[in-house]
Amino acid sequence: MTTDASAPWLIVGLGNPGPEYARNRHNVGFMVADLLAERVGGKFKRAGKAQAQVVEGRIGPPGPGGRRVIVAKPMSYMNLSGGPVNALRDFYKVPLGHVVAVHDELDIDYGTLRLKLGGGDNGHNGLKSITKAMGSDYYRVRFGIGRPPGRMPVADFVLKDFSSAERKELDYFVDRASDAVEALVIDGLERAQGTYNS
Repeated sequence: MTTDASAPWLIVGLGNPGPEYARNRHNVGFMVADLLAERVGGKFKRAGKAQAQVVEGRIGPPGPGGRRVIVAKPMSYMNLSGGPVNALRDFYKVPLGHVVAVHDELDIDYGTLRLKLGGGDNGHNGLKSITKAMGSDYYRVRFGIGRPPGRMPVADFVLKDFSSAERKELDYFVDRASDAVEALVIDGLERAQGTYNS
């Protein structure tokens, strides 16, 4: 996919706003966005008319090798993420090929990462909303949360906090996912996949 190399990147962490959701499995995208914002040295602020919070900054080496990024958290609830993401894309003039969605993924073991371009939504309401708003040709950083135990409904599982055993490794996995996002933006999909598609 060819896009203007100087165009900014929009990195969207998916989740639900509000303290009651903050540590849910479904909010791991927000956790990655928070760490990336910390790394670029910014604080989230409201983004104009878009229903989202953003941090603007640069990642990668200083100078021309660095990339301008907008790290965003939609504040619309997961199943309505598409509106805010598309509004941010328009406002910052981000080509579709420079959009990265970071989200939880049921069909991957906990902590495992998969990076890809395009594809279906696999029942994920955040992706479904984004794809409906702007098409499917954006990057995804899929953060494995595993399947629910026994007969627990999926909706209950994703809206629960990580277990105490999972929390022991959560910071490490969020850190690794943030590294993967940076590698994707700086080095491209193939190289990032080679390193992080464990």
